[in-house]
Amino acid sequence: MINHPYKLLVIDIDGTLVGKDGNILPEDREALAKACASGIKVSLSTGRAAQACLRIIRQMALDGYHIFFDGALVSNPAQNEEVYIQPLGKAVLKQAVEFAHLNDINADLYSTTHYFIERETWSSITHRDFFDIKPILVDFDNIWERERIIKFGLVTTSPQEAAKARDFHLQFKSSLHFSWVRTPAFPGVDFINVVAPGVSKGEALKALASHLGISLTEVIAIGDGTNDIPLLSTAGLGIAMGNAPAEVKATADYITLDVERSGLAEAIKKFLL
Repeated sequence: MINHPYKLLVIDIDGTLVGKDGNILPEDREALAKACASGIKVSLSTGRAAQACLRIIRQMALDGYHIFFDGALVSNPAQNEEVYIQPLGKAVLKQAVEFAHLNDINADLYSTTHYFIERETWSSITHRDFFDIKPILVDFDNIWERERIIKFGLVTTSPQEAAKARDFHLQFKSSLHFSWVRTPAFPGVDFINVVAPGVSKGEALKALASHLGISLTEVIAIGDGTNDIPLLSTAGLGIAMGNAPAEVKATADYITLDVERSGLAEAIKKFLL
């Protein structure tokens, strides 16, 4: 056993833990299980909703605390325990919904436990089939009075949808936080996470580490997306996947192999086992 200073491993999901087929490679699964068995705490850190992570959490027996919605929620879903939450403000959510209606923009809204849509779209079908999260069909009018919404999601699968998303970003960039995320399973599709100002995976990591009584220097974080930059720069050791873009690699202390070559396992074996 290597003597190391780390107590917490924080890992992104799409492009880090799972590749283009949506599954965890056997080598990554084995390395992760060994890290857990050695006493390392393991937390997921993802733009996904908590509900879209439950299958992975159960598969890997990761029954602790995790970062969801790009950092807007830190919770233990198994215990229904919230550690840190930054929901969208009612006033700006109302404006966002009204703008979406006016400009015929399809949006996905998420509370801590539910995923809301107004109509079936490529996004809702994909979230049901690939991410294993069932949409609830509702009218978004006054939803800000009925639900505590954590994330406003946009998904662009065409130039037309991308143009509408740019208009939405232009309208709300000063009052909301945006991150563009891609997953290897759907190259060319942008998943745009729209959350409260100041939200990031880095701020969420600070809240998580504080709750666990762990110093940030005792944290390893691994990710591949631009939304992982605050996470990697906050952790004591930030590791970028080989499939990460240049700006993510530039933030990292170490660059591992890509997701299809078990980069997660390579990093775990190098620094934790």
